Amino acid sequence: MTPVLPDGPLVDEAAGRLVRPYTVSDGRTRATSHFTLVTMVRATGAQTHGAFGLEHAQVLALCERPVSVAEVAARMQVPAAVVKVLLSDLAEGGAVVAGDAHPASPGHYARPDRDLLEAVRDGLLKRL
Repeated sequence: MTPVLPDGPLVDEAAGRLVRPYTVSDGRTRATSHFTLVTMVRATGAQTHGAFGLEHAQVLALCERPVSVAEVAARMQVPAAVVKVLLSDLAEGGAVVAGDAHPASPGHYARPDRDLLEAVRDGLLKRL
């Protein structure tokens, strides 16, 4: 049975965020592995070694497909430094792997999708 995970941090309207961001990393502010904001991470599907919390499970769920550290932090609504600590824990446990996104090879590029570009243009023009 898959646990039901909240979409974001637990927030009370009067009190604000119920769990401070660095609480989820046990106060740790430095990752043991090197991650940048653009580092791509993905889950390996391997069983994790070690005891992880709810936030680790949330990060792992977000990494089912390759995703950047910045995107994980944005979706978790916590500072990137906290996500880097959580990802370090998961990487040490063999649950995620990291690799920087590879730039397109020289001479090869994908043509932009004309329909997508026109939809973006039209959307922007509606806002003006």
